[in-house]
Amino acid sequence: EHREQDRRQDRDDGDHHEDLDERERASHALIVGHPAPKSKRAEIIPRRLSRMKTGRLVVAVTGASGAIYAQRFLRFAAGHFREIYLMMSRQAFQVAGQELGIGLTREAFATERYLGADFPNIQLLDERDYFTPPASGSFRHDGMVIVPCSMGTLGRIAQGISNDLITRAADVILKERRKLICVARETPYNLVHIRNMETITLAGGIICPATPSFYSRPTSIEALAGTVVDRVLDLAGLPVNTYRWGNDA
Repeated sequence: EHREQDRRQDRDDGDHHEDLDERERASHALIVGHPAPKSKRAEIIPRRLSRMKTGRLVVAVTGASGAIYAQRFLRFAAGHFREIYLMMSRQAFQVAGQELGIGLTREAFATERYLGADFPNIQLLDERDYFTPPASGSFRHDGMVIVPCSMGTLGRIAQGISNDLITRAADVILKERRKLICVARETPYNLVHIRNMETITLAGGIICPATPSFYSRPTSIEALAGTVVDRVLDLAGLPVNTYRWGNDA
């Protein structure tokens, strides 16, 4: 019986392979800097991976500098998850306008403006609304990424203060022993920051500082930001074609 179920699942997966390749190419084209076709809708279906259980991901964007990290991460992740639950703080919208040069508001939010294409599987949530799936431990998903993560947000998570949906969702992640990745963006760190990072690490979270690397010899701001985003994608369990130490540059 189990073998027959596996065969049926393999047949179902096979039906999606051609479409999946096309969707991944569309997502990759955005990441490497090619413009998205204006009339073409970005259709998204995730890759079937053993490390993915639900096809759902929770993503939060705070007001720390580094809007490009969130933008590039979401473009790639949208090609690998069926549903992405996105939360953005008020300051995140302001920083996106300042650093990315785009007019972005909660009321008129559109992934086409933010990410360069229409990603229907990305749902923007109200960060003040606790009656949404990520606020509950009974909601099953594959983890949460906070990119970038401000020190204020990180501190509230470390101290168990759930004053908005972002911090509540992170608190749920830790209590349910799921994967929480905080892409910390601050420099320099003070002792309070370091202690908060320690607390989250001991609670099971992952602190991934937004520290670019240079051994791949990046030649643009986008490529430099990509050295951070690729590490986050690795931590999230996504298959990313990136520079690996020991391989040819």
